[in-house]
Amino acid sequence: SDLPEKKMVFKGLVANKEDMNKLMLTPQIHYPLPGGSALITFEKAEVAQRIIEMKEHTVELSCWEELEELDRCRMRVQAAPVEILLPSALEIRLTPSSTKILVSDLPSLDITEEALLDKLELFFSKKKNGGSEVESREFLDDSGQVVLTFIQGGVAELLIERGRIQVPIAGRKYEVKISPCLNADIADLQLQPSRCPRTVLLSGIPDVLAEESMKDTLEIHFQKASRGGGEVESLAYVPAGQTGVAVLVED
Repeated sequence: SDLPEKKMVFKGLVANKEDMNKLMLTPQIHYPLPGGSALITFEKAEVAQRIIEMKEHTVELSCWEELEELDRCRMRVQAAPVEILLPSALEIRLTPSSTKILVSDLPSLDITEEALLDKLELFFSKKKNGGSEVESREFLDDSGQVVLTFIQGGVAELLIERGRIQVPIAGRKYEVKISPCLNADIADLQLQPSRCPRTVLLSGIPDVLAEESMKDTLEIHFQKASRGGGEVESLAYVPAGQTGVAVLVED
């Protein structure tokens, strides 16, 4: 509401009116895995639920030559649900920066990005051009725009008011656009507990097989329907004495 009114042309995708104020979140959860545990994801949620309800599973190990002692040919592992916290509501507060500007409408020239940044820094560091000493510059690869950060506060607002400025680059003057650079702060974040529908946490796995052999053993056991299992989509295993982190994404 504090920004000046400007005529704008919308060139984006049209959405339903009720969706205009919604923010789509794609969660990416980093789930710590202690030693002697595994995460196993099944193709069907009902298989995972069945494995969890059984709680304890006896896994045969006698098929591996690595084991010589008969009393170590079986192991008991525990199955538990993977419970995580997911964001249910998020409020973001946007405020224009007093030291940063966004430079866009840059020309496509046969010069390096570093050379272009040098030209922009040189121009906007001069007081006669409305600028001040530049603290940092950043080229945004995904948009082809540049963020300039000034040491002195208040410079950004004056440049933004001008809107468009002609900048000499490679012997010619090009008109670039100056826009506010917005800072985003999380004003409110609400979380709710959630359970992964197709992934199961296995714990209590002893260090009796090499890593690949143990992964194969677990996958063979839990894909058999006679043991309550089903088709396995993926499996991550962390041997005893080590730690790991699994990345959980939206199904």
